[in-house]
Amino acid sequence: MWYYEKKLQYPVRVSACNPRIAKYLMEQYGGADGELAAALRYLNQRYTIPDRVMGLLNDIGTEEFAHLEMIATMVYKLTKDATPDQLKEAGLGPHYVNHGKSLYFENAAGESFTVAHIQSKGDPIADLYEDIAAEEKARSTYQWIINVSDDPMLNDALGFLREREVVHSQRFREAVDLIKEEQGKKKVF
Repeated sequence: MWYYEKKLQYPVRVSACNPRIAKYLMEQYGGADGELAAALRYLNQRYTIPDRVMGLLNDIGTEEFAHLEMIATMVYKLTKDATPDQLKEAGLGPHYVNHGKSLYFENAAGESFTVAHIQSKGDPIADLYEDIAAEEKARSTYQWIINVSDDPMLNDALGFLREREVVHSQRFREAVDLIKEEQGKKKVF
């Protein structure tokens, strides 16, 4: 069913070990507006969305998993050579004590991921507006991480992810227009 090609959607390179930036990236790994929440939200919502846009939710939802893999790679590369003292200094001491250098679905504040982050109303318009908001929140978070990062190689991949959020938001806006157009049509049985 799936073919795995050991290649990220976009190359991830980092200049140096930087646990401080890795901590910030955890927001996009296990935060409410991160890639895991988005992937699960869209793949869940596709069951109650009109067939005309179901494929869009499926496509974007699976792409979000590719973005999650990129974030995981970034966090790993930024922390793999860090000492326990460097992790502690970056605010990742509790994470290190609980998980070592393993990835764990939590946000930048160290709060564990929860399914309460996954919104689904069952109303196509409400869900798509939720999706647009999720993409815009993710876009702004990527921009703010770029603003505090001094790693041009990392920022290149973060810029790619930020731009994908813009594209997803645009596609969800188009889907809203399609559904509104369909709702406005006279139904003949």
